[in-house]
Amino acid sequence: MKALKSAVAALALLWLPVFAFAAPAAAVRDVSYRNGDLEITARLYLPPGKGPHPAVLFVHGRRGWGEQAEGQVQRVVQYGFAVLAPDYHSPRFIPTWPESHDPATEKDVELALDFLKTVPDLRPDKVCVVGISRGGYHAILLAARRKEVACIVTYYGHMVNPNAPEPWQVYRWAPEIERITVPSLFIVGAEDFEVRRMGIYRAFYLLLERGVHAELRVYPNARRAFDFRADQHPEEKLATEDAAKWTAQFLRRVFAP
Repeated sequence: MKALKSAVAALALLWLPVFAFAAPAAAVRDVSYRNGDLEITARLYLPPGKGPHPAVLFVHGRRGWGEQAEGQVQRVVQYGFAVLAPDYHSPRFIPTWPESHDPATEKDVELALDFLKTVPDLRPDKVCVVGISRGGYHAILLAARRKEVACIVTYYGHMVNPNAPEPWQVYRWAPEIERITVPSLFIVGAEDFEVRRMGIYRAFYLLLERGVHAELRVYPNARRAFDFRADQHPEEKLATEDAAKWTAQFLRRVFAP
């Protein structure tokens, strides 16, 4: 990461010739780990070949685990990364699209990092976290709390506690962002909700101000949740593909020796 320089991504769709190959299919296993008496189920994707492989923790969004989240994981897996994707909603009977945030899920997600250390052929020293929407909030918490987190990538991530009062949602950010020291990539559509975009911009500039490597990728004409909308228009399809390539490039640089 020494060669990386902090930069704001231009508001344009840029194709980068980065890892544009189709990686061999990953082996997929259903696994689980425990938080006390609670069992958290997860899906583990392991690339072929001898390790140790770089590991990514994928944290789904407010919608929960399902076909849409599986598709988002596959866009990371296709570039040859090992990925662990826990379903942290089902064990606590959290419905789809919950309004409030259950703080108990924070430990459920955090323990996934400990589980990754038990998986053979994975690098134990570095884990990057990719968080989608509310999963982005989990990502910033982990980056502030756990030393093995080497980077975070958030897709239109929530940059403040969802249970915080309205003034915090509009004007502030999660205090954990002030403790993040690892490279961070923020991805968002230019047509996303203003309050979400503003929170992401504040987090980005806060890291820059503190000298932390940060990258921001903003996609014109891309709406809320541009990468899995049923009514995706052509620009959003291009944004989805480009964001996956950009994420892969970012992760590769972080994982490089």
